[in-house]
Amino acid sequence: MFVPFLIMLREGLEAALIVSLIASYLKRTQRGRWIGVMWIGVFLAAALCLGLGIAINETTGEFPQKEQELFEGIVALIAVVILTWMVFWMRRVSRNVKVQLEQAVDNALARSSHHGWALILMVFFAVAREGLESVFFLLAAFQQDLGIWPPLGAMLGLATAMALGFLLYWGGLRLNLGAFFKWTSLFILLVAAGLAAGAIRAFHEAGLWNQFQDVAFDLSNVLTTHSLMGTLLEGIFGYQEAPSISEVFVYFAYLIPVLVLFVLPTRSGAQSSQAAS
Repeated sequence: MFVPFLIMLREGLEAALIVSLIASYLKRTQRGRWIGVMWIGVFLAAALCLGLGIAINETTGEFPQKEQELFEGIVALIAVVILTWMVFWMRRVSRNVKVQLEQAVDNALARSSHHGWALILMVFFAVAREGLESVFFLLAAFQQDLGIWPPLGAMLGLATAMALGFLLYWGGLRLNLGAFFKWTSLFILLVAAGLAAGAIRAFHEAGLWNQFQDVAFDLSNVLTTHSLMGTLLEGIFGYQEAPSISEVFVYFAYLIPVLVLFVLPTRSGAQSSQAAS
């Protein structure tokens, strides 16, 4: 429940920030009449993501066992790629995302005709990117953790993000967004590492990967997945009490490089430091 909540909180807050920045810019530049048009793009993007998620989830339930495991492994890998890209994309553009959005709004409304459609498409693609990222992660999360709690966590995260977005727009809330995205990004990379190991496990169960399947270590006597803490760690980070060698290798082969890249200064930050000196 916690991981879908956090992912939807982060993704929903990113989308809410995009919408609030666009709405604030339209209002500030005396173009508030276009805010209603902006919301059309938001609702179309939300409808696309919701429809795609439901269609994929309903279709895959009819797969045979091996094909189901293969699909789960593919979705997990897609989720790892998307989560990793999301973390480093936000890290790179967070300094100038406001300027980029304002320029995109100006370009959409500067056209001689079809202003409304241009703005709708601009908002649609901006919000749909966040939504599609969420769809593939939630598909992976729901397949690993069945029951009502993951969907409930996702809905609570989205509702919280929407509430925070409205408070930010109205000026009633101040958040340290830099710290929020930094620490949630670190958490997401740990989640992605667990998904990567889970993908290898799914490919093995699908019969595609049978190398290095010896047990790397067995912690069942120390921290079993049947305990409360083990269940929480399994649901959040993909913890396994007796993982195979290939699962452990993939976990650290992914996690160590991305953590190194994450702690390194961004290119823009390094250039700013050089300019200041």
